[in-house]
Amino acid sequence: MTLGAAKQYTSRMNAPAFDHNLYAGCAAQIISHTRELAAKGWTPATAGNFSIRMDADHAAITISGKDKGRLTEADIMVVNMANDPVATHHRPSAEAALHTHLYRRFPDVGAVLHTHSPTQTIAGLLYADQGRVRLRGYELFKALRGHTTHETELDLPVVPNSQDMDQLTTSVDAVLTQPNTWGYLIAGHGLYAWGRDISEARRHLDAFEFLLGCELEMRRLRGAGA
Repeated sequence: MTLGAAKQYTSRMNAPAFDHNLYAGCAAQIISHTRELAAKGWTPATAGNFSIRMDADHAAITISGKDKGRLTEADIMVVNMANDPVATHHRPSAEAALHTHLYRRFPDVGAVLHTHSPTQTIAGLLYADQGRVRLRGYELFKALRGHTTHETELDLPVVPNSQDMDQLTTSVDAVLTQPNTWGYLIAGHGLYAWGRDISEARRHLDAFEFLLGCELEMRRLRGAGA
């Protein structure tokens, strides 16, 4: 679904106001996780964005241009599912459209985390031509909801980067064809991971970071032994 279609999807003249207590709770959870992720070096130069679905019509999301290790509640805004700001003078990041796309596409998604670790950024570039990172045989697959064994393989999609959010959203939508994906890479950019709540999204994010790190190290070792 494109951003233009999303405008029609959630164009509700009488949409209810959001719950401010719920907003405050979501903001506190986002702040806690973003400080930890910033300390890992996964949000350099104010990069990354993070959100929690508040209800069917609203999501709490980080505003642009803020150090993710120093966020306060004032740095978290509310958008509707058409990516419009709600009751705020802030404007959402263009990439907020990728969050609301996931909320529209998957009704059970409750949180979306987007980071820019070196591992994620490099892997996106190295595997851009393949359009996926194929992962095989990892015990840590069981950290991803719906996966119960290492005896399988998992494709983490890789989509080309674009500054056109309609184009980027369309590219993402096209690759989310398999159940239990829980993430995708944007080439040269970073990783999007999600879950039913922020704790699950964080577990998925951490798992993908580990799995990608293993793939890059195996690639290095194979090259060294060639």
